[in-house]
Amino acid sequence: MDDRTGTTLHTGVLISTTAALAWLSGLPLLFPSLGPSAFVLALFQDSDATAPRRVIGGHTIGVVAGLAAYLLFATGISMTGTTDPGSLEGLRLAASGVLATTLTAGGMLATDTRHPPACATTLIVSLGLLSTLLEGAIIILAVVVLVVTHRLLLATERLGVRYTEDWKSK
Repeated sequence: MDDRTGTTLHTGVLISTTAALAWLSGLPLLFPSLGPSAFVLALFQDSDATAPRRVIGGHTIGVVAGLAAYLLFATGISMTGTTDPGSLEGLRLAASGVLATTLTAGGMLATDTRHPPACATTLIVSLGLLSTLLEGAIIILAVVVLVVTHRLLLATERLGVRYTEDWKSK
């Protein structure tokens, strides 16, 4: 199979897993930063960029930083509503997003858990889109599901290759 086709299908299978779980459970297990994470996992299958420590760790830092910034600056407001130009609410959301992104970048660099999609996760949280402790835990759960699915896909693929090679050698 062509690498582009394989990467495309791998990405689709990964995101389909959390999408199906979101549909069946009614929980927010599908959110914007999972798409880039699925693509990174599919494109760089066995690289440092896809190490579970980096992917899960980066998103965890993003959630924690996002929650901290949201609680500090923007509790009770959400980017889903419009704010008046120059309003205090808009400033609070902006400050929350800036602080969360800065903390996430610094946290990932300090812990060697660089995963750029986590900067989108921190904005999702800090801008009030998924900003409760429960929603933060659900975000991390969705990332874990994504990583576990990726690892299972790789193991299945390797098993299939080994089986095919063993079959050909007989």
